[in-house]
Amino acid sequence: MDIIAHIRPIVAGLIGITLSVVASVHAISTKREVRAAIGWMGLIWLLPFGGAALYALLGVNRIRRRGGRIRRQMHSLQPDSAIPPLAFGAHREAPPLPTEPGPTPLAPPAPVPLGGLMRVGSEVTGLPLLEGNRVDILVDGDEAFPAMLNAIRGAERSIGLSTYIFDMDEAGEPFVQALSDATRRGVDVRVLVDAVGSLYSSPPAPKTLHARGVPTASFLKSMLPWRAPYFNLRNHRKILVADGTTGFTGGMNIRAGCFAAATSDRVQDLHFRVEGPVVSHLVDSFAGDWVFTTGERLEGAAWFPPLASRGEIAARGVSDGPDEDFETLRWTLLGALASAEHTVRIVTPYFLPDQTLVTALNLAALRGVTVDIVIPESNNLRVVGWAMLGQIRQVLKFGCRVWLTPPPFDHSKLMIVDHAWTLFGSGNWDPRSLRLNFEFNVEAFNSVFAQRAEAVAWRKIGTARRLTIEEVDDWPLTQRVRNGLAWLGSPYL
Repeated sequence: MDIIAHIRPIVAGLIGITLSVVASVHAISTKREVRAAIGWMGLIWLLPFGGAALYALLGVNRIRRRGGRIRRQMHSLQPDSAIPPLAFGAHREAPPLPTEPGPTPLAPPAPVPLGGLMRVGSEVTGLPLLEGNRVDILVDGDEAFPAMLNAIRGAERSIGLSTYIFDMDEAGEPFVQALSDATRRGVDVRVLVDAVGSLYSSPPAPKTLHARGVPTASFLKSMLPWRAPYFNLRNHRKILVADGTTGFTGGMNIRAGCFAAATSDRVQDLHFRVEGPVVSHLVDSFAGDWVFTTGERLEGAAWFPPLASRGEIAARGVSDGPDEDFETLRWTLLGALASAEHTVRIVTPYFLPDQTLVTALNLAALRGVTVDIVIPESNNLRVVGWAMLGQIRQVLKFGCRVWLTPPPFDHSKLMIVDHAWTLFGSGNWDPRSLRLNFEFNVEAFNSVFAQRAEAVAWRKIGTARRLTIEEVDDWPLTQRVRNGLAWLGSPYL
């Protein structure tokens, strides 16, 4: 017994050292940033056993290889669009934009070619830029939910719905009814809800939908211990496609707080109805997530019909996630900032850009580009709000303008560059969206649509107050320390 007592700590120490070495080697071999690798190695060695366990739980990307293989197979299912991709040199220059409303209006710039940004999107996403699309901006659930429900009720062949949060309330229940009615009339319906997001609702929407006969799956749901690390990954995409021809995407979850008349948990948000060839990119993203989750392939004309021209917008889907689409959104943002010559408008609820994005924002401002960043003054995630303010001086210092919108909390996501390029979808300017979440956005090249999107941004700026660097410097020490400490945890928020 004495020998066992003496050997036990030695064995435990050797096991701990072995785990730490294995975890460290993995971190050094796979992490893309020196800071991330150093941070994980410090935790691994300073916290025996626990550090290696946390790294295995949160630091290892087990999904990229499997997701990449499935998505490559899914791309082969997409038929050629009836509308050819837009050639780089074929972009029609945007006409001058009238003077903008809102604070400090600027003179309209001359048209700016965006062929370089078109090329960035093609190289980063591997998808063509497709002409002939129409996009409608839907404000809050009051406009978005009726339009989505009408599309579901009018569908004849297929319905694909993916969402992060699906609440069983006055917003969610009509969707359950419409989806179950569609299933009964023979429409091929598939609903995908994120496993973590479904926890926001009681009872969980997947359970209710299953009970109503609607084919439903939970993204990355598993009780198996070896799949527990997936809990840190989210399918944050919001996609609805009816008959493969009418699509919806944006930042809006299905919940009653999105209605303008909501009295509690009120959230402002934007969603977008999309028609035309780019809808095939929405279907492709949904079908890839569905086969990844369930193993079932969605094929045929019911899901991938020929798509005719419906408008004048050239557009492309931008899928992003911890698989083969890793960092496509981040690269798209960097490309847009590098291409900007006059204006950049950013509307986002969570603004925690990494140092490379911060540098790109500041360089744009130093080049004379007017950079407006619109964020909520009161965040629905308090710690995230503190972290945002802990970092905000970095962009104020070099001339970016920051606008704080008053309550209710604004969950909108929008970016407009040079009155000609618009990015909208589910992605935020934070590490979770740019590294961990599965996101879906659409980039649109069209001056008329960009003007409509910019009008939405200016309406928000018109109700906001400008945050100055002098105000930040005058914050009490306790507030600055609190914000700074929250910012240190930003890679994991």
